[in-house]
Amino acid sequence: MRDRQQLEGISLLGNTGVKYPTQYAPEVLETFINKHPDNEYLVTFTCPEFTSLCPKTGQPDFAKIIINYIPRERMVESKSLKLYLFSFRNHGDFHEDCINIILKDLCQLMDPKYIEVKGIFTPRGGIAIYPFANYGDVEHQWLVKQRFQASFLDSF
Repeated sequence: MRDRQQLEGISLLGNTGVKYPTQYAPEVLETFINKHPDNEYLVTFTCPEFTSLCPKTGQPDFAKIIINYIPRERMVESKSLKLYLFSFRNHGDFHEDCINIILKDLCQLMDPKYIEVKGIFTPRGGIAIYPFANYGDVEHQWLVKQRFQASFLDSF
């Protein structure tokens, strides 16, 4: 079990008075210490209800966001991630921009060994867009290349 010191900085989990942000809010992201940094393991988050706005028309865009990462010392707390992803609800950006913003914010927050973010956006105007972005440290460049190439196959 984690002690109080290991839970420092976790303020959203269990807090019933949390307000959902109405604008893009990377500051809501919180982390906790990875108790198993010597293990190479994968963490996957799936957000089936992501929403953002088209920057030109203001129309809503809907997506399933999938985040996979191999943690280093810090890990993202899931409720803060939920609030962060919710903060895109009124954010006007293209699908590709949203995915890259999420990737960069999570990289800056956690410094993961490897991370990838994929958006499976609901078709609008008869076209579906599935942006994919990934990052890996020096030891995981093989995975960056492999997963990037695999993402091409996933889109067919």
